[in-house]
Amino acid sequence: MVFETELVLTLEQSAQDGFLERALSAQLDKKNEPFTFRILRRSIDARGRAVKWNYKIKVYTNGAEPEPEYAKRDFQPVQSNRRVVIVGAGPAGLFAALKLIEAGVKPIIVERGKDVRARRRDLAAIHKEHRVNPDSNYCFGEGGAGTYSDGKLYTRSTKRGDVRSVLETLVQFGASTDILIDAHPHIGTNKLPGIIAAMRESIIACGGEVHFQSRVEDIVLDGALVSALRLSDGRLVSGDAYILATGHSARDIYELLYKRQVALEFKPFAMGVRAEHPQSLIDANQYHCSVRPDSLPAASYSLVHQVGGLGVYSFCMCPGGIIAPCATAPGEVVTNGWSPSKRNNPWANSGIVVPVHYDHLGAFQQYGVLGGMYYQRALEQACHVAAGATQAAPAQRLTDFIERRTSSVIPKTSYQPGVVPCDFNTLLPEHIGYHLREGFKAFGKKMKGYVSDEAVIVGPESRTSSPVRIPRDSEGLHHPQLQNLYPCAEGGGYAGGIVSAAMDGERVALAAAARILI
Repeated sequence: MVFETELVLTLEQSAQDGFLERALSAQLDKKNEPFTFRILRRSIDARGRAVKWNYKIKVYTNGAEPEPEYAKRDFQPVQSNRRVVIVGAGPAGLFAALKLIEAGVKPIIVERGKDVRARRRDLAAIHKEHRVNPDSNYCFGEGGAGTYSDGKLYTRSTKRGDVRSVLETLVQFGASTDILIDAHPHIGTNKLPGIIAAMRESIIACGGEVHFQSRVEDIVLDGALVSALRLSDGRLVSGDAYILATGHSARDIYELLYKRQVALEFKPFAMGVRAEHPQSLIDANQYHCSVRPDSLPAASYSLVHQVGGLGVYSFCMCPGGIIAPCATAPGEVVTNGWSPSKRNNPWANSGIVVPVHYDHLGAFQQYGVLGGMYYQRALEQACHVAAGATQAAPAQRLTDFIERRTSSVIPKTSYQPGVVPCDFNTLLPEHIGYHLREGFKAFGKKMKGYVSDEAVIVGPESRTSSPVRIPRDSEGLHHPQLQNLYPCAEGGGYAGGIVSAAMDGERVALAAAARILI
């Protein structure tokens, strides 16, 4: 017999060896009947005073054999001479390549940055030397922005594709099977590089190509088709179709398409700051305890408050995490957050952001569809100047920001390049500053201690999503003007995060394969 059941365990019960087996045995009619089981879902319920673990479990009795834990995909060498050029080796590009291989189409990935291991030296240069390589940084390079900025796998975009398939693929290439059962799965920046490298090796083994340090500098058009891409070293690369999986920070791609009169659209986005607290404070609030038990992971939070019709909300919350320098060009400061797999750093940080619509752009409306991009850049450059023209970031005590005063001293933060006391009330556009102040006041009422002298804001958090959308038709997923160009994921303005980007990459890969294999 095979059946599913649910269990709710206290922290003490979940910490006991064999308690789960004993609880399941008690549910069976015959207490001595042999059985096996598999955990299908695991989540924490911290809504009450006593924190509990919720389990959804599949039980096998009477000799029933459990199914395989996950389905392995079979990637065979490509035999067809059909080729699709993929721009970008982030999750969208890599998953698109794997899906093309399954369809029998050869993927050719061109990536402006370096391979996942070589990227580390350029990240170190940002931290230690305040030097930004515009082609190799936290955003650009093999694996994309997610590789060295957290590895969160939670998504609400279940209608865009098969979430389970994406997670199983990551497990196939080295991720822990825990991501298949956790309600909010997370790989960790320390583990993602090996997974990404394994995916690349599989793509190459099946006949695909991966070219690093190959930035696209021009697009060659032939009527309603793309005929080739010109790379930074002068080479031309061509294929039967082209997938743009460039991520939300490839501003030169937007400028190139605009220059070539390829249709683009303004897309609303969000900007703000990173708020950092002691992790112990978040743990105490969320778990209702003075000290977090070892059986519980570092606590997270999700906050939102409506201010004048706009939602001020937390974004990319990183428990036990680090604030990272994510500039993609010299002369700018950009912050983001990440956590290692153990989430064991003493800080918790989250983006706290405000929506930006076209009406908020003011003078930047003169740039039309690219106005949001230049609006972002202006704030990043202003923060760079304010913090001393290095990769140090502006910072302010949260209480001082709300009270509109400059902080004289900043508590220690996780931001390794260092911070400089600044007043975000003068740095941020008034639209963003006002909404953040009101939002933070509300958050302080919702979470005890959230607004305190221990809390620090660091910024800007300016790259939450793309400020530009590359349009595509509703059915074929190709650009309405260029029939063999397939914009996707973050860079196209359609999906954010590792899982949703991967699913969107697979969608456009299937659409491209269907078109060229007719």
